[in-house]
Order: sequence, then C-alpha cells, then structure tokens
Amino acid sequence: MLMDPIADAMSNIKNADRIGKTECKLKPASKLLGNVLKVMQKYEYIGEFEYIDDGKSGQYKINLLGRINDCNAIKPRLEIKKDGFEKYEKRFLPAQNFGILIVSTSKGVLSQQDAMETNVGGQLIAFVY
Repeated sequence: MLMDPIADAMSNIKNADRIGKTECKLKPASKLLGNVLKVMQKYEYIGEFEYIDDGKSGQYKINLLGRINDCNAIKPRLEIKKDGFEKYEKRFLPAQNFGILIVSTSKGVLSQQDAMETNVGGQLIAFVY
C-alpha cells in the first residue's frame, strides 16, 4: 500500500542511482512530484525526465546522471520561516552549500536558495545531495 508517493519516488531514485542504472520509472505521477523533479534537474542531480500517460495514474521516466549521494523525503512536513533555513540545512545536509532542501512555497516548489532569494518560507518536502 502506497502511503507517501514523494518518499517512494526519492527512495526509488536513490536505489537506482546507487546500483548504477541510467534510468528509473516512478509511479504514480503527480504535479508535486513533477515540480520536485524540476528542481532536482535544475541543480543537475538528474537528467531529462518525461511524463508517460499509461491510462491510470501516469508515470515519470527519469535519466539518472550518477550524481546523487543521498536523497529522501522529509517527514513530517516541517513548516519553515523565511529566515529559518540554516537550522534545517545543518540538520539534513552534510555541509554548508552542499546539496539542496526542496521547499513547497506560495511561489511554487523551490530550493532553499531560491526561497531565500525570493524571501518566502513554506514546508520542507525533501533533501538531495
């Protein structure tokens, strides 16, 4: 039984990357997962990805680049203020300016760096490094 699609997707990406696969398929697809993948693609943790409509819930096909050391969903979804990112960077990332926190904000799904530049807070979704 699927409880958290984001956590399952992050786990599948991490496991496929660790064993050296060049592509990975994630299902079920959602808009939130697509936005998380866009942020990961922007920071070059994954390559191109595409949505495949299978007549049910859909799936994403992702090209892996082999650049992920670790990625995971953050549960519970923690609220974060616009000036509180440093505390969670220390908690989830191994070093300063190494990796990204993925945040759902009122401006959309952003990395913590983009959220600090636009001066918004939100909910932590995942981390990648």
